[in-house]
Amino acid sequence: MLLRLPTSVSEARQCLAEGAVPIGGATLVWAIWQRDGFPELAVSLREVPEANLVEREAVGAAVLLSRIDERVPDVLRLAAATVGTGAVRRTATVGGNLVGSTLRCLLPAALVLDARAKVLDSHGVHETDLAEVVAKRPVLLSLHWRTPVASAYRKLPADTGGPPPLVVASALHADDGGGSGLRVAVRDGYDVLSGTATVDDGAGQTLQALRGTALGDLPAAAWEVVGPQVTALLEEPAGN
Repeated sequence: MLLRLPTSVSEARQCLAEGAVPIGGATLVWAIWQRDGFPELAVSLREVPEANLVEREAVGAAVLLSRIDERVPDVLRLAAATVGTGAVRRTATVGGNLVGSTLRCLLPAALVLDARAKVLDSHGVHETDLAEVVAKRPVLLSLHWRTPVASAYRKLPADTGGPPPLVVASALHADDGGGSGLRVAVRDGYDVLSGTATVDDGAGQTLQALRGTALGDLPAAAWEVVGPQVTALLEEPAGN
């Protein structure tokens, strides 16, 4: 297998046009390739500057999960910190987790940040939403968002080899009119559900509004986590 390491977006585009297979951090594809055979040509974005951003409102797809720190909102930092082991986080990338993984541990955090994705193909770079990232699995270049007023994240413990642990992520956003909106996303099994509510009359009314979204289909056990998280977030909207 020949691995290309482009240093610019244009070089990465050329690699894709030549049929190179994106490799990410290789934590997910390596075992598959060992079983099924390695591609002739692969490409990594780890030398492309646009894929290595770690900023207040952006993170690159080639960023290792271990590099995600206080520069990004709490919800994304905490989500990255709970993925696998320390060894996994020192190898796994943002793009690999969101595009290559069935668990997509970062997806709830990205959803509540209302993140937009920049993706790369042989024709160039374009911006899209997370729904397209999940459905079409493009080559992710970076994620971008607006800093929330506050955010929170919780992953419940789970037995090894059992179903994926429940994940609840939430973020409070200020809108242009001076009001506030709350976004909540929950991973229940392999499904990720999300909902948005306007914050007007406290936690009780907000939770009731969220039950009217796709989150209303969640089991009672999930709401036992969602309720306290939303309440705490609305009572102390400080930090990020």
